[in-house]
Amino acid sequence: MLPDIITMIPIYIMGRRYEVPRGLTILKAMEFAGYELKRGCGCRGGVCGACVTMYRKKGTYELNVGLACQTVIEPHMYLMQLPFIPAHKAIYAIKHVLADDSTIIKLYPELMRCLQCNTCTRSCPMELDVMGYIAAAMRADLEKVVELSMECVMCGMCAARCPAELSPFNIALLIRRMYGKHIVPPSPQLEKRLNEISQGEFAEGIEHLKKADEVEMIERFKEFQATKGEAAVELTKKGKP
Repeated sequence: MLPDIITMIPIYIMGRRYEVPRGLTILKAMEFAGYELKRGCGCRGGVCGACVTMYRKKGTYELNVGLACQTVIEPHMYLMQLPFIPAHKAIYAIKHVLADDSTIIKLYPELMRCLQCNTCTRSCPMELDVMGYIAAAMRADLEKVVELSMECVMCGMCAARCPAELSPFNIALLIRRMYGKHIVPPSPQLEKRLNEISQGEFAEGIEHLKKADEVEMIERFKEFQATKGEAAVELTKKGKP
């Protein structure tokens, strides 16, 4: 028998009623109800965008969207997960494309159909200014697109709700890739690290890590966290046990 301190509330998952403990996230409530999540579940930290969920609260006609791992259930909530959005995604080789508006329009001609209705922004579980970065894409302001879309988790909800049938998250992904490949200057730190890797400076340390047990890995992880990764570089470079 459940303790008195646990309050059970009703929710509806794909139309079926379940009684679950108050205070759970949608993801945990679904698992409590017996669902084994093979799709629509990833990082559980609001980063991967795999658990996008549509829901409606009692007494309202409005459809809401949120990440199941971050959204807390409410009594009489009706919900359904959308583990995949079949949005349009252009195929391209980033090293061969030009970082300008001609590439964007060629790969995503539907961009110019944007109605500026703001449905995408209202649908974003991360509360990004999706309409803002799409407007920036239309005027080829690549830096602004990167700035406004950097925290996108690629859940696809903006594409699912767009009346003009755009794929805002994929358009932003193209522009971030173009900006990183062709506009941002190469990082000297990255070049230095790649040279060290190619010269085998980390080989011994990596081999040791492959053979380390769980206890050692946990201790190393704690040390790496405490030193913001500096210890990881030094230990792996030297191959210290």
